[in-house]
Amino acid sequence: MNKILIENLSLQYSDGTESLRDVSMGIREHAVTVLFGPAGGGKSTLLRCLNRLNDLTEIKTSTGRILIDGENILDPRTDVIALRRKVGMVFARPVPLPMSIRENLTYALELAGEKRRSKLDEAVERSLKLAAIWDEVKDRLGDPAIALSGGQQQRVCLARVLALQPEIILLDEPTSGLDPISTGKVEAALQELKKEYTVILVPHSIQQAARTADYAAFFLSGELLEYAEGKELFTTPKQKKTEDYIMGRFG
Repeated sequence: MNKILIENLSLQYSDGTESLRDVSMGIREHAVTVLFGPAGGGKSTLLRCLNRLNDLTEIKTSTGRILIDGENILDPRTDVIALRRKVGMVFARPVPLPMSIRENLTYALELAGEKRRSKLDEAVERSLKLAAIWDEVKDRLGDPAIALSGGQQQRVCLARVLALQPEIILLDEPTSGLDPISTGKVEAALQELKKEYTVILVPHSIQQAARTADYAAFFLSGELLEYAEGKELFTTPKQKKTEDYIMGRFG
């Protein structure tokens, strides 16, 4: 079943850079959907459309619709704060808040009005476990998050998103600065997370795309060239340009 339906989405920034051209696709719930392709193809732009982060940039034109659970999130009347709680995002560089590990996870919950210590503790443990870092930090929750390694910081940032219990998780090259062991832990966490969430990933390599994708979408110069189940797309792509990119002939 599709959690998200993108219909004829086109977008161009005011300076003419990275844009989308008539993109239409359905994104399945409880699966990892990977958006891959060369830099400047529109992957990150699409990701930022899904929780309206593009509202913060200068956009020249934008047309089309994005339906999440049947609601068009690009409608001007959309409650963007509520949308971003439903659609969480993890960026390429971990940006922990300048506070303790525990406070990184409880800060947004407290802002939303949750004051009960038992509920906050429950959210901290649950989200850290889902992000595959609980065992590493459970005895040091009062330590500054910034003191953690890069890989640990990134998983805390993932846990911070999970603490708000979104329905959709967007990840924009979340392992690009991590070592192979930390990368493996994040990838393993994604396979567990898809049981409860809809996961959309812009990977940092074609190898990561192939390892993680239940579904994969190949973007080139703002266009969606091919979209299929991951196993199918990475073994028998239908488009010559998709095959050339997967085989490393360009990009």
